[in-house]
Amino acid sequence: MSRGASETLVAKLADYEASDLPERTKAALRLADRLTADNSTVDETFYAQLRSHFSDEQILDLGMTITFASGWQRFIEAFGIVPDRWRDGAPPPFHALSEGVAPLDSPRD
Repeated sequence: MSRGASETLVAKLADYEASDLPERTKAALRLADRLTADNSTVDETFYAQLRSHFSDEQILDLGMTITFASGWQRFIEAFGIVPDRWRDGAPPPFHALSEGVAPLDSPRD
């Protein structure tokens, strides 16, 4: 909400299929759901549905953006980072983990 989304829009996202969001938006949300699922797949039928709303270039852009955001979310959750509390110039948000813990690029026991 702090980034401009209204309460009404956020409420629609909870059950976007039943909402009055544009079909193009629903298609993008379906892609996000597919790409962030444990067993993500895109079959010919789903691809055809996407192509009715987006070009191949747009599908690629959406996919890259969705998976980047999803991967970033998984990263910050794994390290317990709260991005809104971190500021430029402060120690890395996962700095406390370095106390007594092997660096990420070090071999593990």
